[in-house]
This record gives sequence, structure tokens and C-alpha cells, in this order.
Amino acid sequence: MLGKVKRLFVIKTRVEAYLIIFALALGAMDRGSHYIAQYPGYGGWMLFWACSGAVFLAGAKILDALRMEREREDSERLTTTNA
Repeated sequence: MLGKVKRLFVIKTRVEAYLIIFALALGAMDRGSHYIAQYPGYGGWMLFWACSGAVFLAGAKILDALRMEREREDSERLTTTNA
């Protein structure tokens, strides 16, 4: 049962990754707009763009991790079939 619950929190496909990245972006832009309201001027805009940049970094890391996981599974499958 715990394995089924754990599986819900694993990103398996690129579509799931894009949906998670989209949700991260929505939250970051909302937080960034609050920063602009709280800190008018240059400081607020810098915090806004920092929120945006964090989403780009997180999204790239998520997509890279999916690619690396798929490559690892492929190499394991090849080594088990060749052995």
C-alpha cells in the first residue's frame, strides 16, 4: 500500500514534468507580483526575475533527471538481456 502512495509522487513522463513546471511557474509569478507590490522599484523587479529564474533552473533539472533516469533504465535493460 505504501508503494502505491509513493508512486503517486514520482514523475514518470515528460507531460507530468511539464504540468509540474507549469504549476511551479504559476506560483512563482504570483509570488513575484507580490514582491513588486511589496518592494516597489528595482528591488521588487529583481526579486520577480529571481522567482522566474528559479523556475527555469528547476524545470531544466526535472527534465534532465527524467532523461537520465530513462537512459539508466535502458542501459540496465541492455545489460540484463546481454548477460
